[in-house]
Amino acid sequence: MSERTAAGDLAARLTGRSAAGERRLSGTLTEVTLDDGRKVLVKQGDGAGAARAEAAGLRWLAEADAVRVPTVHGHEGNRLVIDLVDQGAPSVGAAVRLGAELAALHGSGAPAFGAPPPGGPTEAYIGRAPMRNAPGDDWPTWYAEHRVLPYLRQAVDDRTIRPAEAALIEEVCARLPGLAGPAEPPARLHGDLWNGNVLWGADGGARLIDPAAHGGHRETDLAMLVLFGCPHLGHVLDGYQRAAPLADGWQDRVGLHQLFPLLVHTVLFGRGYAEQALAVARAALGK
Repeated sequence: MSERTAAGDLAARLTGRSAAGERRLSGTLTEVTLDDGRKVLVKQGDGAGAARAEAAGLRWLAEADAVRVPTVHGHEGNRLVIDLVDQGAPSVGAAVRLGAELAALHGSGAPAFGAPPPGGPTEAYIGRAPMRNAPGDDWPTWYAEHRVLPYLRQAVDDRTIRPAEAALIEEVCARLPGLAGPAEPPARLHGDLWNGNVLWGADGGARLIDPAAHGGHRETDLAMLVLFGCPHLGHVLDGYQRAAPLADGWQDRVGLHQLFPLLVHTVLFGRGYAEQALAVARAALGK
């Protein structure tokens, strides 16, 4: 059976509708048109358990009844079937609504920092990088142990960051209790909230895709939006602040929350992101 036919068969099996047509979008994505005219996406996961992790993450976000995500029809093996988003242009109104929706998502909470979505694996992913969802009660300690140091160690092993440079980031981790700001309860995070994972729908609403969902600090999602840019970002942040104001000094903590995605990108893409991570560490330490 061809991979093309297999995608249509999987979509039909998980949606209960016949596949009327298929279109290959990339090496991992196939658009399938169903016999009722709806379109779904068949997505091949990047690693073992990736489809399960993504399905669980999307469902957990949807259960908050806050942000909009594509409907999950199911997964088999390492393939996932979700609704295809009919995309449009971003607008100021949609950006303000997205900010308020993110505030509601974060406010829906999580059992612990690092808690995986119900049914999601402990060994999950952020993009193509492994990400371990191990729970913790104290954000600074958990963030250092499970979100910063594993990728720093990998970058050192890969010789992308030198041991003397790594000491800067290790110092930031040691000082996190004094740098992290007021304690906050675990928030329900998208976890990989860069611009490419925000789809602006033709109906005027934003959809979130490809989560690395887990319990974390709400400033982390926003810091990732700042890091990689987002249309009408100022309006997204305004909408968030109106719904759930951030603790004083949050702007000064953006870099701390960016260390995690910057080190993930260092492991995946190399030295350029290492330079950014080291700059953030120096700024946090006042060096």
